Amino acid sequence: VQLQASGGGLVQAGGSLRLSCTASGRTFSSYTMGWFRQAPGKEREFVAAISWRGGSPGYADSVKGRFTISRDNAKNTVYLQMNSLKPEDTATYYCAADPRSRSYISTMISGYDYWGQGTKVTVSS
Repeated sequence: VQLQASGGGLVQAGGSLRLSCTASGRTFSSYTMGWFRQAPGKEREFVAAISWRGGSPGYADSVKGRFTISRDNAKNTVYLQMNSLKPEDTATYYCAADPRSRSYISTMISGYDYWGQGTKVTVSS
């Protein structure tokens, strides 16, 4: 599985961006898809994830109410709509795939087997 993330860029605080991640392969619909981010000098952290089964996505507390994750299985693509961006959202954002068809959404890096190359988001104050 190859993941290709895009959509990052420079935006002012309060602005919006939409990240996209497209996966290769025919089994995208069976993957739980997640977004993580890593700010300079910090560890990679969970942002959001959406289960292969549907249902309510999971979000980090820091992005709840501002970010929305969605997926289009026909396009093998997962999206992260980011609104009301803050300077502390500045990071490289990575999409990830969990192919194990779990009954729950993992928020752990170890829960995802496949990773995209990252797309950089910079929020200016």
